[in-house]
Amino acid sequence: MPIAAEDLLHPTPSGLYCPEGNFFVDPHRPVERAVITHGHADHARPGHAHVLATPETLGLMQIRYGDGAGGRLQALPYGEALNINGVRLRLTPAGHVLGSAQAVIEHGGTRIVVSGDYKRRRDPTCTGFEPVACDVFITEATFALPVFRHPDDADEVARLLASVATFPGRTHLVGAYALGKAQRLIALLRAAGWDKPVWLHGAAVKLTDWYRAQGIGLGDVRPVTAADKGDLAGGIVVAPPSALADRWSRRLSDPVTCFASGWMRVRARARQRGVELPLVISDHADWDELTRTVAEIAPGELWVTHGRDDALIHWAHAQGIPARPLALVGRGEDNDDG
Repeated sequence: MPIAAEDLLHPTPSGLYCPEGNFFVDPHRPVERAVITHGHADHARPGHAHVLATPETLGLMQIRYGDGAGGRLQALPYGEALNINGVRLRLTPAGHVLGSAQAVIEHGGTRIVVSGDYKRRRDPTCTGFEPVACDVFITEATFALPVFRHPDDADEVARLLASVATFPGRTHLVGAYALGKAQRLIALLRAAGWDKPVWLHGAAVKLTDWYRAQGIGLGDVRPVTAADKGDLAGGIVVAPPSALADRWSRRLSDPVTCFASGWMRVRARARQRGVELPLVISDHADWDELTRTVAEIAPGELWVTHGRDDALIHWAHAQGIPARPLALVGRGEDNDDG
């Protein structure tokens, strides 16, 4: 008889725990052995004794945490499998940010896939999501409401460039999460034909350099500190969302405040943050991507975590898929990486 899924993986106060393998997935407290799905701070936390992740995620954790990235770092590239105390573990692409992975955990005839965060649309800065058949699929639910249907990324970038053309003397300051969103936005600008420098807030420089070191082509990218004020008139500056309203932005030339996030689908949120040009660009699956993914994988059971779980669970039940919420401490819905 296959091992029960709840015996193979279940939530604890420290996070999702696999007792047979004696490891946690994305634990939010320091543990002895952690498997990390990707480098965002709500999944990759410092202080674990042993960290296993893709090589790219380990590199990002070292940039962010230095010696705190982990006592021992073990790289597991996509597609390679590892036996941990009799539990087979492999990492497959999640399509969220560079190095992001799903954890595929198999033991006793049961397979569970922990998706971490993911999206299904093409992203030139990371490897695309790979669906894996499984007994239990653990999905995120950041944008799990039918109202969240994200438009084509290229159309959103076209709106940005149209605004730049309309206001040639103003700096367009784009809020974008420093890990993943900033680099993807730059890649989308290059794909749209923007060949001028893209100026970066200091918080995104090292992370962007890491992307470039991994062979991601981003063109002419420069730190804002290297610019004269005149250089920035008519230019595009990418900065963390927190920088949009602080004193740092005063150096810019009459900035047009923009924000790239799936949350910009909700106009009230844009108004609350004083965003003039909301750009609906997300690194998370929207409603259609979530439901398409679950239908494609057709898991024996769906566990839903960190986000709006009720609508997705209702939809899964209507499809005949058993589903339930999986409450995890330390996961929020309103992160700037949306």
